[in-house]
Amino acid sequence: MKHQNLFRWALACATLLGSLAVQAAAVTDDRGVTVTFNGVPQRMVSILPSLTESVCELGHCARLVGVDRYSNYPESVQKLPKVGGGIDPNVEAIVALRPDVVLAAKSSRVAERLEALGIKVVVLEPKSHADVQRVLLKLGQLLEVADAQRVWRAIEAGVAAAGQSIPRGLLGAKVYFEVNPGPYAAGESSFIGETLKRLGAQNIVTADLGPFPKLNPEFIVRANPDVILIGQRSADGLQQRPGWQGIRALREQRVCIFPSDEADALIRPGPRMAEGARLMAKCLVDKSPYRGLGKP
Repeated sequence: MKHQNLFRWALACATLLGSLAVQAAAVTDDRGVTVTFNGVPQRMVSILPSLTESVCELGHCARLVGVDRYSNYPESVQKLPKVGGGIDPNVEAIVALRPDVVLAAKSSRVAERLEALGIKVVVLEPKSHADVQRVLLKLGQLLEVADAQRVWRAIEAGVAAAGQSIPRGLLGAKVYFEVNPGPYAAGESSFIGETLKRLGAQNIVTADLGPFPKLNPEFIVRANPDVILIGQRSADGLQQRPGWQGIRALREQRVCIFPSDEADALIRPGPRMAEGARLMAKCLVDKSPYRGLGKP
């Protein structure tokens, strides 16, 4: 009887430990779906560049076996198999890689198809600073990275330092940040808009318009920004847009055009947000309408 009780106790402990292990590897994603794992995923596919960069920043780049066509940082991921884009992923290519988990955005609309094929999917889509922190901690939980919070602290410190680098007399410029042709802009409620606010800029795209709204070009003309921030891929023909010749930023050549690698750092909500903040701060200092004049 004594041995039976000991056996039952040992069995109960083993069951409890097994249960705790499963709980430790369970992640509730942005759909509200809880995805459980028997251990840390060894083979991962990411179809969102910011998630790719976050996995690598957390020290687990080697677990990635495939990425979307836009994931290009860090350099090591450029050698991985490409599985299409986030919107149009190649399901067959993903399945062929035998991933333990696929990291995807809500906008990819591929989760159900992959799950029907027996592949686990974690949907995470950061759009704000708080989202970025939350996603980093979720990935840290999934990858069992005990100090995932350190990555967020480094981002926060970098953004704060960028804000402190701008002289007070140069604060308050009206800015327009174009994310993609359309034009799609970074609004106040986006992570880019939150960074601009911390840099003392006045975003012409208010929070009520959404994080990344498609705008009527006439709205931008009427808003008449002091400074325009835009990627090289979107900047062609800027002067030829109807009515834009009268915008103060173009008239006074207060436009920051970012090459592709810098634009990527600016528009991806992940570990390079501090670098993005530094680039924006430099632009706002170099192109400030108040430079040498004093604030009106």
